[in-house]
Amino acid sequence: MTAVAQAKDMKSGHMASEPALLQEWTGPYEGVPPWDKVKVAQFPAAFQAAMQASKAEFEAMLAKPEAITFDNTITASELSGEKIGRLFSIWGVHSSNLSNPDVRKIQAEWEPKVSAFFSELSLDARYFQRVKYLYDQRANLGLDAKQMRLLERTYDGLVRNGAMLDAGKKAQVISIETDLAKKFSAFSEKVLADEETFILITDAADLAGLPESYVAAIQAAAKAKGQTGWAVVNTRSAVQPFLENSTRRDLREKVWRAFTMRGDNQNANDTNDTIAEILKLRQQRAEILGFPTHAHYRMADTMAKDPNKAMDLMMKVWPAAVARVKEEVADMQAIADANGDNITIEPWDYRYYAEKVRVAKYELNSEEVKQYLQLDKLREAMFYVAGRLFNYKFEPVPEGSVPVFQEDVKVWEVTDLDSGAHIGLWYLDPFARAGKRSGAWATTYRSHTTFDGKKTVLASNNSNFIKAAPGEAVLVSWDDATTFFHEFGHALHFFSSNVKYPTLNGGVRDYTEFQSQLLERWLSTDEVISQYLVHHETGEVIPKALVAKIKKAATFNQGFGTTEYLASALMDMKLHLADPEGMDVGDFEKETLAALDMPKELPMRHRTPHFGHVFSGEGYATAYYGYMWADVLTADAAEAFTERKGGFYDEDMANKL
Repeated sequence: MTAVAQAKDMKSGHMASEPALLQEWTGPYEGVPPWDKVKVAQFPAAFQAAMQASKAEFEAMLAKPEAITFDNTITASELSGEKIGRLFSIWGVHSSNLSNPDVRKIQAEWEPKVSAFFSELSLDARYFQRVKYLYDQRANLGLDAKQMRLLERTYDGLVRNGAMLDAGKKAQVISIETDLAKKFSAFSEKVLADEETFILITDAADLAGLPESYVAAIQAAAKAKGQTGWAVVNTRSAVQPFLENSTRRDLREKVWRAFTMRGDNQNANDTNDTIAEILKLRQQRAEILGFPTHAHYRMADTMAKDPNKAMDLMMKVWPAAVARVKEEVADMQAIADANGDNITIEPWDYRYYAEKVRVAKYELNSEEVKQYLQLDKLREAMFYVAGRLFNYKFEPVPEGSVPVFQEDVKVWEVTDLDSGAHIGLWYLDPFARAGKRSGAWATTYRSHTTFDGKKTVLASNNSNFIKAAPGEAVLVSWDDATTFFHEFGHALHFFSSNVKYPTLNGGVRDYTEFQSQLLERWLSTDEVISQYLVHHETGEVIPKALVAKIKKAATFNQGFGTTEYLASALMDMKLHLADPEGMDVGDFEKETLAALDMPKELPMRHRTPHFGHVFSGEGYATAYYGYMWADVLTADAAEAFTERKGGFYDEDMANKL
């Protein structure tokens, strides 16, 4: 997306009445977000002022009398958008990390307005005429490779998004995108409401099987909510340990159903109708833009290009994954039968009995491994890897020197190990809380560019770990540790970016997960294991025998992991390839899973009613397959490291990375 589509700021000086949220950031590190000065009530005026300023400056650019050039059109567009960028960096944290009723009210009112405004700018015929003139003359402009790439992507993006449509159809596209912004906001609000629920346990007997550290954490969660007892909050990092360890099958089912039915409870927070409306709007837009489906529209700017290529990749893997699940279920059922449990494996049993199979096959207990996976030590391990691979050093900033938006957020300065040159700041928001969306993600508050002198990067990682009891270490599962490394991979991508123009930063969607999935491989390297996987009480390094068991069991439960992911990715694609007219989203999900022969013993990783990747915005819509697409790249890159003498820490290969 060009900066025109985001904002038209043109670097004007501050107006006397300019809202603080638009003003240049001050303080150390070339300026930092003023979280300590932000008030939610300031956002509406800031949105309005940003649009007014952008419109005035956009018109001023178009009205310049001199001949059209790359600099006064394309470069000017790249230079624009700083004010709105700063505003949306701060707004994004409030809508994702700090949501509350006031934030959600503003979100519902203003995000559609802002969407419509910038859609109008991006579809302005006068701007497109300038870009098209340059595009048609590109062979004669003397552009270098980067300038040519930027011009071509700018032109292609404008055409793909409707710049060549007549005025009537442009108006239809703008109306659709405005409606979509409303639906995305409604979907997010409903899912968040379900994720803020919890299951309260008041009888200690109901804690049977749960590890002490987990019991202490959910007791602290209950206290934080003003409750007496133990609160299992409706987020993955709380639900998964419960399903793995609780011996109370009835409570496992209750917790599982609460988690998997988010957005699907036929109440005020039900999202099915909202999703149906999103699908219709996306299909309408695709047809106006000249594409058969939304999937074809979105994938025109990806590595895969064609939905059929993505489907082919997924369907090559699907049968083997399902067959593996059947083998895993048979192993679980055998243990249940041997124990005389008198049950048939159901989805709320899968993780519980998988742990028993893991112990039986590999003598490996996940809870035993967890004692060596301390969140703070894992963070240190990530810093070590960043130092070895990218020559980065992470040091905590002096307390109070950089504002944060919540007391649990910590900040580190990133510098070059050799020269000491400042690279950026890394913010970590690790814990679940009310108002914070579920999952784990990485983002930037300021990205890297070189052509305008802005080099320092402000990047963040956000997780939903459950806080430990006071004084206790936060212990996480191997899966959560892998995710922690994964998201840090995105941050390292932000920090190592060396891109002149903002539009060329980041890569296309199905490339995006490459660097993050690759970094997961370093969690199990000997250097990380021997230095950072230490027991939270004794400080002893994880025993070699236990490490051997972990590596031997590396592919254990792979059927479950692959199938739950692929089911979501296939559902995403099939929803956007289907005719949405008259679609009942719930029925479509059931029928699609049945046609795929989805094992009844496990759900999709993200069921449709709460599939935020796809329905809270445009981000991963028809792009969830990208994790698998990028994993092909990841496998090649990992193999390149293993073939070198230095293995995963080979200096020459790290430089190439």
